[in-house]
Parts: sequence; C-alpha cells; structure tokens
Amino acid sequence: MPMEPPPDLSSLSLSDVARLLAEKRLPPVEKWNPDHCGDSDMRIARDGTWFHQGSPIGREAMVRLFSTILRREPDGSHVLVTPVEKLSIEVEDAPFIAVELKSEGEGRARNLAFRLNTGDLVAAGPDNALVLRETPDGPHPYLHVRGGLEALIARSVYYELMNLALDEGAQPIGLWSNGAFFALDGSA
Repeated sequence: MPMEPPPDLSSLSLSDVARLLAEKRLPPVEKWNPDHCGDSDMRIARDGTWFHQGSPIGREAMVRLFSTILRREPDGSHVLVTPVEKLSIEVEDAPFIAVELKSEGEGRARNLAFRLNTGDLVAAGPDNALVLRETPDGPHPYLHVRGGLEALIARSVYYELMNLALDEGAQPIGLWSNGAFFALDGSA
C-alpha cells in the first residue's frame, strides 16, 4: 500500500495541522524491544539525506517509511526497530531537517508548525521544544520531534524565525508557540 504524499504546509491552517497531528498514528517503536541484530548499513547525513550501503536512497516513500521506525536509544544512538529486529543506523547530526515554517498569531498567541524533510508536521510547543545548541561549528537550532529525535532547523527557516522574533522585539529574542517561549539567541 503506497504512502500518502506529505501535506502542503502552506495550504494548511494551524488548526488543520493540529488535526493532522492528532490523526497521525506512528508505529509504537518505544514498546518494541527485540534483540539487537546488527548494523543496517544505513546512514543519515548531516543534510538529511538517507544512504544505504553508501548510495542515497532515492525513493522518498522509502525514507518516509524508514523514518517511522527510527528510535533514539537511551545511550544517544539511533536504531531502526520492528517488533522482531533492531538495527543500528548512523546519524551524523539530527535525523530530520525542518524545511518549512508556518506561523499564525503574534506574541503569546503565536503558534508555529514545521514541515520536516520527511513530510512530517511538528507543532512547536511544550512537548516539541525549539533549542539553540552550541556545536563545534557554532550554534545550531533544533526542534524536538518525538522520543528524543530532533530536527535540525534549516538555515532559511531559522532566518524566518529570527525575522519574526526581531519584528516582535521580545527580550530575550525569541518566540512563543502553543503557550511556550523559546529563546532564539542562546540566552535560555
């Protein structure tokens, strides 16, 4: 059965996004605990490209499918897990990239939603925090997706966020989303 194409974020209201998120059913990977079977020979590059045996996976539907069985282990490693097997997967930075932003409202009433490179939608809020993390090549913005999995926020999307925050003039520089404040200048 083919997967449905990802929704077009620009055509959705944030209430549509909330409804889609409520309807989404992901496999219960947190409940599956099979023995570790080895290495998947897969890698997620820093730019979000998925590789198998050194070659990029060209079918978006395959990447989307694999992304639904991705889990972060307590030691920080990543695995692909099913009810009967668990395989390691190398993740160079974050397994997802936030590639599109939708913003509605202003100030404390603002809501932010992101589309990931896998087509998934994530609404920033108390359970899906935006954080600025110091890395060897400078600060990078991330969005919590689920179960310890994060999305690196694409540079163009981060610039959109910063423009919104600067236009609002909040101190510290940041934005509200779904009742939570997220500093975007590394101050909190």
